Amino acid sequence: MHLRGRLAVFLTALLLTACAGGVEGAPHNRGQPDPPPSASPSGSPPAPASALDPAGTLVENSVMLSFSGGGARAAAFSLGALQGLGTLPNGEGGTLLDQVRFITSVSGGSMTAAYYGLHGKAGLPEFRRVALLGDSEGTLRTSLLNPRNIWRLLSGGLNDRSTLPTWLEQSVFKGATFAQMSRQGRPVVWINATNLRQRIAFPFHQRAFDALCSDLSSVPVSEAVAASMAVPIVFTPVVLEKHPERCHAPLPDWVDSYGLAFGESMLAHSLLQTLQDFRDLSTGRYVKLVDGGLSDNFGLSSIQQSHLLMGTPHAPWSERDAIRIRNLLFVVVDGGQQPSGNLNQDLDGPSGVDLAMAAIDAAIDTNVRLSYDSFVQMIRRWQEDTIRYRCKLPDDEQGRIRAQQPGWRCDDVQFTVTRLSFGDLAPERAQALNAIPTRLKLPEQDIDALIAAGHEAMVRSLAVRYFMGKTLGVTDGFWRPDGAMSPNAGARAADDAAGD
Repeated sequence: MHLRGRLAVFLTALLLTACAGGVEGAPHNRGQPDPPPSASPSGSPPAPASALDPAGTLVENSVMLSFSGGGARAAAFSLGALQGLGTLPNGEGGTLLDQVRFITSVSGGSMTAAYYGLHGKAGLPEFRRVALLGDSEGTLRTSLLNPRNIWRLLSGGLNDRSTLPTWLEQSVFKGATFAQMSRQGRPVVWINATNLRQRIAFPFHQRAFDALCSDLSSVPVSEAVAASMAVPIVFTPVVLEKHPERCHAPLPDWVDSYGLAFGESMLAHSLLQTLQDFRDLSTGRYVKLVDGGLSDNFGLSSIQQSHLLMGTPHAPWSERDAIRIRNLLFVVVDGGQQPSGNLNQDLDGPSGVDLAMAAIDAAIDTNVRLSYDSFVQMIRRWQEDTIRYRCKLPDDEQGRIRAQQPGWRCDDVQFTVTRLSFGDLAPERAQALNAIPTRLKLPEQDIDALIAAGHEAMVRSLAVRYFMGKTLGVTDGFWRPDGAMSPNAGARAADDAAGD
């Protein structure tokens, strides 16, 4: 569930108690296992070359996705987007869905991302039935008018396991752990929450858990999704435990020096403080996580964080990925609501609740716009840095690459970012979709309307169809959803991609 709308209950909570809610029970993350005998003499295993996948993630034509927050509305829209990719050919006998190598997600979008990461294409029809049409709100206490929820807030709610994580575990993910999500053939999935103490995005990937000296593989997927969806006050935080006694290597020296090389970057300094905090028990043994939409409703900032901390031209992917990639399409699937309401209709008002809602929306939307614009600039630099890195390889190394990848050129790299939203559809339809509330459970007709909207937005996207044309070796035309070509439209698609 996304933050928007649900935080209206915050005003009520202030009247009930000045105390924060409790936690959702004991942490489930274990400490790091003992290093293998082949590790270095210091006991420190070699650091992976990629924050995505140390063995390499990307193929020549790769798709990356971002699924926004927005409750079941965003989850259904994201499902439709995946289904849309499954109808577009990729030139290799499959579809663009087969080219999806990475998904970053927040809140409601995390349900879709995690389920797809676990079950792949075969799980998409089941996700609709299990998660989107299931009776989620029937077992959750999401209203402060519920006496049991009031008691949870007043008493601290310690070890209250009858809410969001329990429903996700029992009804949706059924015991699955991150070890199962990392199976070969599945995309890498980052589920994003917000670190309450450091006020920064926390992605569920192994590098973040390395900083906690913890093992991600044993963590239930339901815990990560619950953290990503944990709207403050409505749901209590999900808790991880620091395990500094299980660390096999100290933090790099540049962390303790506060990374002077990062200059005035506020993000970098916040990241460095976070890394120090993860090893410091004097600040507490626990890390408390809430809705990822608090820090970034698109889940893009965690990519920027990894790129910044790893400090290589190709981060957060490996050297192998940087050499292999040719065309990269990054699609932000935005199931959030557009500005609405009638605050400007009358001289009086808004009321206290409406004012609080508008202020929350303004904070979220401003952060999202800045995050997206910053990410687009980062992708452009990423492309330039990747080309520069490839073209500086020794001539004999480039020769070996060309022998393995015929037609390879060091400068033949194109990264494209685009965003899909309700605004890509007809105005009347977009208005109806924006009116669907942010909830965990929606009527079946709304779910199906959102799935159809995500499907249509994906297959009609100029940037997506231009990317598809490149994978098919056709760049002088424009692929319509029916498979036909429109002459001279390829340039328009390229301009659209560049503009985004």
